[in-house]
Amino acid sequence: MKEINLKIENNTNRLDRYLSENLPELSRSRIQQLIEQGNLQLNGKVCTSKKISVKAGDRIALQIPEAEPLKLQPENIPLDILYEDDSLLILNKPAGLVVHPAPGHHDGTLVNAILAHCPNLPGIGGVQRPGIVHRLDKDTTGAIAIAKTELAHQHLQAQLKAKTARREYLGIVYGAPKTESGTINLPIGRHPVDRKKMAIVPVEKGGRDAVTHWQVKERLGNYTLMHFQLETGRTHQIRVHSTQINHPIVGDPIYGSGRSVGVNLPGQALHAHVLKLLHPVSKQWIEVTSPPPQTFTTLLEVLRKRAAIPVVP
Repeated sequence: MKEINLKIENNTNRLDRYLSENLPELSRSRIQQLIEQGNLQLNGKVCTSKKISVKAGDRIALQIPEAEPLKLQPENIPLDILYEDDSLLILNKPAGLVVHPAPGHHDGTLVNAILAHCPNLPGIGGVQRPGIVHRLDKDTTGAIAIAKTELAHQHLQAQLKAKTARREYLGIVYGAPKTESGTINLPIGRHPVDRKKMAIVPVEKGGRDAVTHWQVKERLGNYTLMHFQLETGRTHQIRVHSTQINHPIVGDPIYGSGRSVGVNLPGQALHAHVLKLLHPVSKQWIEVTSPPPQTFTTLLEVLRKRAAIPVVP
């Protein structure tokens, strides 16, 4: 049990707002939770009202219980670590690895692996867990950031919301786009019939704004190596948007064409290549590049040969 003692020097403010301004390592929702659970004393008396006003001279004692263990088993799953410090972890996720436990995937996930790699996480929201800031689909490979602390989790989520973090992907698509670059600005929501899929859905019907910028990197006959940059982060965003412009990702089992390319792929040929973000503590920019997996580079080599494009050694 950790206790924080504060004496208010000036100003009048709402209790939870004062604490969130003075305790940046705790999210406002976590502070409200602690107050409601009776972990705060105001001038020596338990206070459970987050809305009460505090003023100069008031004394606050806030108790923070030890983080509860997450009800998941740590699993010794190998991790390809691209960057790590006390605040965050950036991994190169392989195909086939589910990020977070869900129905049908209760174990063998990235979270299970992180719990084994980081057995002493300080906790987020009162639970000893890693902070999944953004997700990658099961068969999408590449760079993914995980927060180790509540402060890092808040900071990284705010960067994604403010669109200051940069996420760049490489993808191989069917067909040859007529232009060299473009932007897809179409809202995405749950498919109205198949609830396991996403689709282009108008905002007035529940869709959420989704913006994907794309650029041709290499033309490979009737295939194209594309560079994608996400402005938003909707579920299956690149896959849905690519299919919408009639250039689905090669190997996509849900949104793809189903045509064989003669290479045994574990899933869609989509790779999170570059991740750039501001470190939550040092405030320095971190840019990590994740090398594509062997299956991706093999597919590129095969398509280059078919298109009679010499392979650069």
